[in-house]
Amino acid sequence: MTTHDSTPPSESAWSDGPNSDAPSTRRAAIGVDSALVAHGARPMLDGTGTAFRVWAPDRESVQLVLFDRSTPPKELRRLGLARQHDGFHVGSVSGLGPGDRYMLSPDGEGPFPDPASRFQPLGVHGPSEIVDVRSFQWTDARWRGCPLEDLVVYELHVGTATPEGTFRALIEKLDHVRALGATAVELMPLADFAGDRNWGYDGVCPFAPARCYGRPEDLAALIDAAHARGLAVILDVVYNHLGPEGNYLRRWSERWFDEAHHTPWGPALNFGVEAVRTFVLENAAYWVRDFHFDGLRLDATHAIVDTRDRGEGTHLLTELADVARAAASEREVLLIAEDERNEARLVREVSRGGLGLDATWADDFHHEVRRIIAGDHEGWFADFEGTTGELAKILQKGWLYDGQMAPSRGAPRGTPAFDLPPPRLVHCVQNHDQVGNRATGDRLSHGVVLGRYRAAIALLLSTPFTPLLFMGQEFAASTPFAYFTSHEGGLGHLVTEGRRAEFAKFEAFRDPARRSAIPDPQAPDTFARSKLDWSDSLRSPGKEILALHRALLQLRREEPAMAATNRVDYDVAALGRDLLAVRRRPRRLGEPLLFVVGLRAGGTVDLAAHAPTAPPEGRDWHIEIDTESPTYGGDSPARLAGATLTLASAGAVVLRARAQRANARTVSQ
Repeated sequence: MTTHDSTPPSESAWSDGPNSDAPSTRRAAIGVDSALVAHGARPMLDGTGTAFRVWAPDRESVQLVLFDRSTPPKELRRLGLARQHDGFHVGSVSGLGPGDRYMLSPDGEGPFPDPASRFQPLGVHGPSEIVDVRSFQWTDARWRGCPLEDLVVYELHVGTATPEGTFRALIEKLDHVRALGATAVELMPLADFAGDRNWGYDGVCPFAPARCYGRPEDLAALIDAAHARGLAVILDVVYNHLGPEGNYLRRWSERWFDEAHHTPWGPALNFGVEAVRTFVLENAAYWVRDFHFDGLRLDATHAIVDTRDRGEGTHLLTELADVARAAASEREVLLIAEDERNEARLVREVSRGGLGLDATWADDFHHEVRRIIAGDHEGWFADFEGTTGELAKILQKGWLYDGQMAPSRGAPRGTPAFDLPPPRLVHCVQNHDQVGNRATGDRLSHGVVLGRYRAAIALLLSTPFTPLLFMGQEFAASTPFAYFTSHEGGLGHLVTEGRRAEFAKFEAFRDPARRSAIPDPQAPDTFARSKLDWSDSLRSPGKEILALHRALLQLRREEPAMAATNRVDYDVAALGRDLLAVRRRPRRLGEPLLFVVGLRAGGTVDLAAHAPTAPPEGRDWHIEIDTESPTYGGDSPARLAGATLTLASAGAVVLRARAQRANARTVSQ
């Protein structure tokens, strides 16, 4: 390896000229040319060396510190970077390329990892590694992504989805996901974090795939393999905060953070500063462009504070969506918000005053379903009555709260969403938050009779809203998904104590002895017990629950009635205390489908007596799928006599209209 004293890269290398601070110039470079970056190390396109760029406006000097590849690493040489007027320190080193390691030293301190490091082979406190994913041999040239209307999300945590917990091991599970009927895999955050166990929301190296899951090329191989199977891949990204351990941004400048605004997890990033804003926009483009991700799930957008008066009035989220789409070129890329506010503006078109994202999580559906079938009533569940009438309102509007007072908050919540196409709202009955933020990480299937669980699955997959499945729910996984971390020293102790203290307000954990039994997030066993046991899918009840998911998703994929995603071809009605009906109509050819769901209990209903459930003229209903048939693990199948349907217990049926027969008779599966 040869080096020379650093000099500023040429104007063409950085796209910096007289108008270098103009957002439009920088944003275009981010989205289109992978050689043009504002932050981090980038190998030269001609292979002659590597260019470096770090934003440290409060520092007089920054040195590039080169290391060998040994463990522990040995320092080789220090080279000075050139300070620019905009606070960036830049330089290039010939003969330096992928695999070489370095750190950065501001004003003689440290050295510290590159804030925009592409890989941290020895952890978030060690040297950064130069990476060039452009050298990966992709085979997905014909892949065009997944349209929102076809999206069925399978959310997973890489570290617990397989025994090995790696990108490469996950490739072996892609055929299962495809056979299930999902169309996209959503990976929980990958930004590298302190330790080797974490959900990912404590990431501190936003550009570096977590080394405990594998190398960057392993991640590329996973995405390429997914595309070969017709699966999109979505990445969960965190732009509202950084984790508490290994976060060195303040070493470069206090201006990274907005001290006037704090999130529940720490100070907010300062998006009023162009360099900070560009850091996040470049990150979004990087994942889409260099790793071929098909979408980004934006964590806690309600905690992203954008107060900068930008003249043109463009919100950060709108800019982010534009940059990500430009980076994708001809591929479809989806931007999905996770936002607790029920804020319809997030997904309205920019031309209508919206922010232009594609979809947003809408957890009111989950909360109402859980209130009905599990009886949860504390915390945010206190905002829901647990009635079929209220659930019907959610399925009509997309969410329940659209401006009315939320008791648990003592303030109004939500905005009307009736004008939004249903696929723009993401519904689930489980996700990582709703499982992992329970005290013991118990899943929905652990605490309710399976008839209710099967009914909830059928309801989720009956509507035109975008469904999200959480890993293992498709076979009623016996394993929990607990909260786990691996912080060092005092921080780890604080996490353990804080985790247990937050449940003191819940009736079941007011006794200190009960709280002490809550799994310790820091314990390796808490992580180990959260790994999926894939043998659950081969034995009862898992194999029958899996068969139900596959049957319902096949119906969703193949039936013309399920393809219509507008509200005109979709009806919902509460049929008394326990039953709910969802009717789907094809836009053109084909027969309607009727879902009758008993989440809490069964019941009897005269389908002909209700307009939403009456069969089309000259047609009778026939049972197509019955969740309580032995095929799906039930033992009390529904009965249909003429137009009278009886569910013997909690469960659901899918009814198809057929030509009338001379003599009506009982039909059951």
